[in-house]
Order: sequence, then C-alpha cells, then structure tokens
Amino acid sequence: MEDVIKAFKSKDSEKRIPVLKMEIDYELAELYEAIQEKNTHRVDQCKARLAELRREMLQLEVI
Repeated sequence: MEDVIKAFKSKDSEKRIPVLKMEIDYELAELYEAIQEKNTHRVDQCKARLAELRREMLQLEVI
C-alpha cells in the first residue's frame, strides 16, 4: 500500500514541478518590478510568496 501512495505522489509531483517553476518565474518578475518601483510592501509580499514556493519545491524534490 505504501508503494502505491509513493507512486501516486511521484506522479503528482511530476505535474506540479513545472507549474511551480512557472510560478517562481512569474513571482521573480513581480519582485523585479516591485524593486524597480521601490514598493517595499510589494517586495515583501513577493519574497514571502517565493519562500512558500521554494519550500514546496524542496518538499516535492525530496519525495
């Protein structure tokens, strides 16, 4: 049963990783724009979102 669960998770992670990479790219573009505008609130929001995405990516790569 555990093998079935692992196999299922690996398929999900295979689909999620490319989406996560696109989300990270988008958030980095948003961060760059916020830095250019000197919008510190938006910079902080982007950094927080990037940290969340990073954690999720690390978890998926471990599985």
